[in-house]
Amino acid sequence: MDCPTEENDIRKALAGIDGIRALRFELSARTITIDADALALEAALAVIRQAGFEPEPLKPDSISPAASGLGDFGRALAALGLAVAAEAVHFFAPDTPPFRGVGMALAAVAIWLSGFSTYSKGLAALRRGQLNMNALMGVAVTGAFLIGQWPEAAMVMALYAIAELIEARSVDRARNAIKSLLALTPDTAEVRQADGRWHELAAAQVTLGAVARVKPGARIPLDGRVTAGSSAVNQAPVTGESIPVDKAIGDLVFAGTINETGTLEFEVTATADNTTLARIIHAVEQAQEARAPTQRFVDRFAAIYTPAVFFIALAMAALGPWLFGWGWTQSLYKALVLLVIACPCALVIATPVTVVSGLAAAARRGILIKGGVYLEEARKLRAIALDKTGTITEGKPRLVATEVLPSAVLEAQVLSWAATLAGHSDHPVAKAIASGLNLPENGLTDFVALPGRGIEARTDGQQLTLGNHRLIEDRRLCSAEIEARLYAHEAQGRSVTLLASEQQVLAIFAVADTIKESSREALKQLHRLGITSVMLTGDNSATASTIAKQAGIDDARGNLLPEDKLAAIEELQRRYGATAMTGDGINDAPALARADIGVAMGAAGTDTAMEAADVVVMNDDLRRIPETIRLSRRVHSVLWQNIALALGIKAVFLVLAIAGNATMWMAVFADMGASLLVVANGLRLLRKPIFPVRT
Repeated sequence: MDCPTEENDIRKALAGIDGIRALRFELSARTITIDADALALEAALAVIRQAGFEPEPLKPDSISPAASGLGDFGRALAALGLAVAAEAVHFFAPDTPPFRGVGMALAAVAIWLSGFSTYSKGLAALRRGQLNMNALMGVAVTGAFLIGQWPEAAMVMALYAIAELIEARSVDRARNAIKSLLALTPDTAEVRQADGRWHELAAAQVTLGAVARVKPGARIPLDGRVTAGSSAVNQAPVTGESIPVDKAIGDLVFAGTINETGTLEFEVTATADNTTLARIIHAVEQAQEARAPTQRFVDRFAAIYTPAVFFIALAMAALGPWLFGWGWTQSLYKALVLLVIACPCALVIATPVTVVSGLAAAARRGILIKGGVYLEEARKLRAIALDKTGTITEGKPRLVATEVLPSAVLEAQVLSWAATLAGHSDHPVAKAIASGLNLPENGLTDFVALPGRGIEARTDGQQLTLGNHRLIEDRRLCSAEIEARLYAHEAQGRSVTLLASEQQVLAIFAVADTIKESSREALKQLHRLGITSVMLTGDNSATASTIAKQAGIDDARGNLLPEDKLAAIEELQRRYGATAMTGDGINDAPALARADIGVAMGAAGTDTAMEAADVVVMNDDLRRIPETIRLSRRVHSVLWQNIALALGIKAVFLVLAIAGNATMWMAVFADMGASLLVVANGLRLLRKPIFPVRT
């Protein structure tokens, strides 16, 4: 299968077979998965052969077939040589039976060598009462041969075959652009054995939970979580990040990425066939099956266009002598030229190659788009709703302010006590304080956790409390001055924790979930694209408003439950039109599913959010969203450029054909030239930078 038309031919051929439970076409891989009983499967294979194709069952470890081998090109080139020889005989040799017979024989062999596939597919279509590109070309070449234009018939078929092969190879380049990433994953992995020794195994044999090791300069063979070592890792193949990311114990690493500076040991979290990179490639392959709106339009148009042109050609052949005074041979020749020119190949191939190139270009940047429909529809977005934690912010609280109040205790001692108490708690806020202070811890006694309020313990002979505002109020240690300090922090969206002795408050620590620098730039880019931004979060309204103001978001809505986010999406759709939702949590899944386009943050996101989303950003960088919109607009532009090229070139040559100024040579160059032009135009999406990102 080389194009959607051939896929449709096979689908229609299989439609009448009983016993087929399901069909799945993967045009990018040139494969069909048939779920059927044994008898139905044999019947299906026979019908596919009758349709002009040669089905080749694939084993589980086989790779997808290539578009064409060297043998196909060899036959096409041999056919071209014979066609040139036929032209030479026709031009230089006398027009007598021996020479004419030699020339016709050369032409016939050239047509047979280059046109066997075209004829078989075309005849199969005619038997089903259908007209496709192969049928049009077969009729045109046969007619030209029969009316004595055998040199042109041979040349047209040879050039058509060569152009088809070039086109198929070009289309494969787009389809296989993302598959090339598979070559980045090593075939083997160094795995620790039960006796502690390291042994190299095939990556496909490594089981979940095994501990693997990767040395500096090597590619990481499997997904995992670091258990020992630290290093900088180049994650460009998976997330599109151009700058290496520091990895330490507890961090995730991805198959296919490059370990740059230090040795890492990691626990394997996904088998070789289920790594993040493998899932990206599989998802892009599935995305190619979803027809974009423009592609559906073109398919419907071609279904009407092809038979219409065929009947116009018949009318020209039959009525030309009566209406225009043409000779019968001249009239038939013009009709055949019209058939060659009118082949809808360029029109049909214009959309798939562009969409696949766009999907591959996005995947290379760590943007996983689950279908051509979302790639094309993203250009229509007018509003975007964003979750706060993990999407706009880092999702990890950090110590952003420390105030040691005047007391008889030295500041260094107060901070040491705070670090000691915070270091013995597993609460995220306490961890942020301990990490932010980064001081040695002392011993503790009488440690007590106060759920929802804080902790207390004794150290250095002091009974100390580290807790929230409510706990300090319960201990009656608040004052007007402290209340004012707390209000100033809370107004900025910070969570406040206080360290107190039995007599007084010693220090105030403000913790906040800081905004990603990339989020601010992303919001600026969205505004330049004319898109309204709205924050939807479960945090309190004061925090939401503060974060929104700092990030440059147009509107902020706080205290939202999942059903509230869903209702907000519906309201935004009514007000603005096409609306996207961006999030990473389970509570975002309903809104992601309801939005026109759901965007999930892949690195930190839950599986539920990523399943519900239409677009997954693998590195949690919000700047990928305006990049997706820019890509969508460019893909849409290229799609319509291709349609205009395909129809415009054909319209010019149709006029020339009717006026008698076009030959079959010109016809085949017009048809296949247009096809190669639209393929080359679509492939520009893979070459030209689309994603300027400011850092």
